[in-house]
Amino acid sequence: MLKWRIGNVRITQIVELTTASLGPYLLPQATPERLLAVPWLKPFIDDSGKIILSMHALVVETQGQTLVVDTCIGNDKPRSYPRWNLMQSDFLQRFEAAGFSTDSIDAVMCTHMHVDHVGWNTRLVDGVWQPTFANARYLFAENEWAYWRDEPQEYGPVIEDSVQPIFDAGMADLVADDHRLSDEVWLESTPGHTPGHVSVHIASQGEEAVITGDMIHHPCQIAHADWASTADWDPVMSCGTRESFIERYAGQPVLIIGTHFAGPAAGRIVRDDDTYRLDY
Repeated sequence: MLKWRIGNVRITQIVELTTASLGPYLLPQATPERLLAVPWLKPFIDDSGKIILSMHALVVETQGQTLVVDTCIGNDKPRSYPRWNLMQSDFLQRFEAAGFSTDSIDAVMCTHMHVDHVGWNTRLVDGVWQPTFANARYLFAENEWAYWRDEPQEYGPVIEDSVQPIFDAGMADLVADDHRLSDEVWLESTPGHTPGHVSVHIASQGEEAVITGDMIHHPCQIAHADWASTADWDPVMSCGTRESFIERYAGQPVLIIGTHFAGPAAGRIVRDDDTYRLDY
């Protein structure tokens, strides 16, 4: 569990799991030979050169409100990926150990509606999918919902068990992709990985951070912005969005917090000869 402070805003990482098994499928360009040749990537790859991905939620405390950004995979969910099928993790215990209760959350923001970002929106109670955060408003980008409400799911009934129950409970709010949650927290449109994908910008007391979502899956994509993920809805758009993001924030005092970054999980983008790297 890592923590950061951006002015008056506190951000806490709650890890569900880490894995090195998805890399060859998710980023086929990121071969061990290429990654082992880049010294600064060491905290983000294993000893054999495979990329490590962290599945974690980020709890943002701002102006008296507590926000959860992305809710990982979840327990008891039927999934086609064997390691996630009917998973049993101690995520909620870790959540409480970090000093939070599910009832204390004011808002949940999903950067997009993929399987590993909406799972803990709900939990199974007496055979029924119930909202995990009973007092929260769940925020979804309107463009994202317009796409996924009718789109078949690759990994199982993700919308049916992790999103639709939130709407059925009357706890969902559809928002614009530049929506402001507070004076200190707002959304940035970062499409390509999915149609309505957003990142979360935080600014307080002259300090700034951005939670990437899957606009950047792994720090190697900072050095190679043209490495698209096989999970991208529009690979050309995702690369263009990532390139623009990197160019905009390179050399700026803005903390980039990766939704799937393992190791230090965050850093600042800086020039690295003719490309870029994460300075952590």
